[in-house]
Amino acid sequence: MDPFALNLIMIIGFVIGSGLIIVEAFIPGFGIAGISGIILEVVAIYCCRMLHGTGTALLALAAVLVLIGLAVFLSYRSARSGRLSKSNLVLNATEAAEEKPSADKWLNKEGTAVTALRPGGTIEAEGTRLNAASAGDFIEKGAAVVITGSEGDHLVVRRKA
Repeated sequence: MDPFALNLIMIIGFVIGSGLIIVEAFIPGFGIAGISGIILEVVAIYCCRMLHGTGTALLALAAVLVLIGLAVFLSYRSARSGRLSKSNLVLNATEAAEEKPSADKWLNKEGTAVTALRPGGTIEAEGTRLNAASAGDFIEKGAAVVITGSEGDHLVVRRKA
């Protein structure tokens, strides 16, 4: 094959392959972009070996591995504290903890049953709707309740005396 064509394939393979691998680092899962990028990098390294020898191909391989490592590091850092961490793709532990009611915050607070509690339902306390369950008793809609604790993802309530 013509050396010019091999050089062109090598350069295009390195540039587009590296770009696809970097894109894949920011996409959840492993898919077409990553596989295509790896195939283009292998073709580029093979062309480099054909034109410039094994030593140069090994240097090119080392450069590609450094680039992939940098892409993985940047995507990890972005997932932990960068722009990616603020996207819906990454669920932070703090966000998951906020979704579950805390017994400490709501303990002994008073509220109103928004739905009938049979034993599960919804209450409203301090303007916030919360999942709740009675301790086994039926509590009708609109009844005043007191939060006594939490179990799993819901609060435990009793009818206000």
